Amino acid sequence: MTYTRIVGTGSFLPANVVTNDDLARRVDTSDEWIVTRTGIKQRHIADPEQTSSDLAVEASKAALAAAGVGADELDVIIVATSTPDFVFPSTACLVQARLGTKGCAAFDVQAVCSGFVYALVLADSLIRAGQAGSALVIGSEVFSRILDWNDRSTCVLFGDGAGAVVLRADSRPGILGSMLHADGSQAEILAVPGNVSGGSIIGSPFLRMDGQAVFKIAVKVLDEVARETVARCGLSLDDIDWLIPHQANVRILEATAKRLKLPRERLIVTVDRHANTSAASVPLALDLAVRDGRIRPGHRVMLQGVGGGFTWGAALVEM
Repeated sequence: MTYTRIVGTGSFLPANVVTNDDLARRVDTSDEWIVTRTGIKQRHIADPEQTSSDLAVEASKAALAAAGVGADELDVIIVATSTPDFVFPSTACLVQARLGTKGCAAFDVQAVCSGFVYALVLADSLIRAGQAGSALVIGSEVFSRILDWNDRSTCVLFGDGAGAVVLRADSRPGILGSMLHADGSQAEILAVPGNVSGGSIIGSPFLRMDGQAVFKIAVKVLDEVARETVARCGLSLDDIDWLIPHQANVRILEATAKRLKLPRERLIVTVDRHANTSAASVPLALDLAVRDGRIRPGHRVMLQGVGGGFTWGAALVEM
């Protein structure tokens, strides 16, 4: 039996840190207002010349180094992003070229904030099916490019960054089980409702969100998908050592942990320092907790995504 294991993690954040006080000088908000409602204290914002592929390459290099895997050993590269460098080619192909390799499969996944979990499940499926022996899975975003910086209800919530994992086929179970879901009828509650046609922007190029609706759905589906996933694995919620939900809002994170009856100290939180980095948030949090020693070999980690589409999913991983 072939299984998939995470053998290396990596991340990268732009150098430019924007605090809540910095934003308060730009829009009608305050540090207290933002922290109370979201838990966010700061976010990293890419420089104008930095792209999703730039961030992805740096996160990938860190993950490959941690895994002791060369880029030329990869069979597939999958990038989860809602902010690609171009309409095409894919960001994954750009990353492949920058890593100095060619020939392996490379493509993007667009499931917004669930993107990394979707990409992880796809890579796991390819490895289990014998189509790949190793994979690089990346979540990379420059959400600062799709924000209306005059809209205080959304611009304070997001940041830029990238996280990556290297996967390898193994005889020992690693990714124990997963579940993916979507409900396209909820598309309007979180969207960028615009596109480019004939060289002009049709609709709005900025992120729009119904915060209350997103909160209600997110807490509900994160609870449900965690239970589905442990059941599929033949385990229970008590078998989860660490919970890493998509880092959108500390209230959502804490409400999810409470529903799952997991103590706060088993919840990995990075939203305070990174804000919502969409598809990058889960691998960023995973890498941080691996490198600071909280997550260790043998620990079972529940990774969860939820975002526009509306999409959600989870994967239970044994490190």
